[in-house]
Amino acid sequence: MPRTLPEPEIMYKALLEKDPRFEGIFVAAIKTTGVFCRPTCHAKKPKPQNVEYFGSAQDALLHGYRPCKLCTPLDYQGKMPDWLEPLIKEVDANPGIKLKDYELKQRGLDPNRVRRWFKKHLGMTFQAYLRGLRIAQAFGNIKHGDQVIEAAFASGYDSVSGFTESFKKNAGVNPSASQAKDLVRFSRVLTPLGPMLAGANDQGICLLEFTDRRMLETQLARLKKSLKSELLPGQSPHFDNLQTQLEEYFNGKRREFDLPLVFMGTPFQKQAWRALLDIPFGSTRSYKEQARALGRPEAVRAVGKANGDNPISIVVPCHRLIGSNGELVGYGGGLWRKRYLLNLERGDG
Repeated sequence: MPRTLPEPEIMYKALLEKDPRFEGIFVAAIKTTGVFCRPTCHAKKPKPQNVEYFGSAQDALLHGYRPCKLCTPLDYQGKMPDWLEPLIKEVDANPGIKLKDYELKQRGLDPNRVRRWFKKHLGMTFQAYLRGLRIAQAFGNIKHGDQVIEAAFASGYDSVSGFTESFKKNAGVNPSASQAKDLVRFSRVLTPLGPMLAGANDQGICLLEFTDRRMLETQLARLKKSLKSELLPGQSPHFDNLQTQLEEYFNGKRREFDLPLVFMGTPFQKQAWRALLDIPFGSTRSYKEQARALGRPEAVRAVGKANGDNPISIVVPCHRLIGSNGELVGYGGGLWRKRYLLNLERGDG
C-alpha cells in the first residue's frame, strides 16, 4: 500500500521553506530537470505544477528520476560528510588528542568548516568536542581508581592545574569529587527522519531525541538532574547496538527493540513510559485507553504530559498514542514524523 503523503500544498510550502521536519516524509521530483530532492534542498525552486511527490527515494527512482547531486537524497540526513570521516576516525582512535587549527590545515581541512559542522550537529565547536572527550576519558579513569595527576597526564594535559580547571568547567565538579558522579556519554545516531542525539551511561540508553526538537535542552537538563550525572561527548558500547537496531526497525526487519533502558523521571512517568512498551507494534491506543491500562482512568491529562516528556523516542513508542477520535496529536518530534512511524509499522511505508 502506498504511503500516505501530506497535501501537495503542504509539501510545496515545506519545499519552499526547506523545512527539515519533512525529511523522510517525502521527496520532491522535478519534472523539468528529471531529478528528485530532499525537502531541504537549496536548489532553485520549480513551479508547483512541475513537482511530483513520492514517499521514498526508491519510488522516485522507479519513476525514472535521478538523485540531486546538491542535496544527495539517497543519504541519511545528517550523514557525516566524506571529508570529515578521516578526522573523526583519528579522534576516535585517540580521544586524548589535541588538534590546533594549523594542524587541521595540515590535514587539508578548513578549521571554520569543521567548526560549523560540529556546531550544527553537536551544538559545540570542534575544540569543545575534543576537550569533552579528554574530560570524559579522565572521568572514567578517576571513577576506576586513578589518581587525579595520573588521569590528567593520561588525558593529554600538560599540567594538573590546567586539567583541574578544564575538568571543573566541563564536568561541573572538581576531579577529586567526581567519583560521586555518574557520566552520560552522548553521540549522534542517524535515522531516515534525521539525526538524533543518543545518551547512555554504563547501565543503558537514557536518551534518544531528534536534534531539532525544541525541548532537547530541557531533556538534557532533566537528565543531568535526575541521574545526578554529567553529559560529555563520547562513545558507548550501547550506541552501536542502538544504531543497528534502529536501522533494522526502519528497514522493516525489527518489531521490538532489545536494549537496556534507563528511565529518569517521577514514579508515575516511569510507569507511563514502561506502559508504552506494552503497546504492540503496528497498534495504537488513545490517551484514555492508556490511562485505563495504567489503572488511572482519571489521569488522561497526566498520561499525555508524561508521553510528551518521554526521553527515549521511537524505542519507547510514544508515537503509538493518538487522540480518542483517531487524530494524530502531541508528538515532540513533529506530527509528520509520528505519521511516518505509524505508517511504517502498519506496513504502509
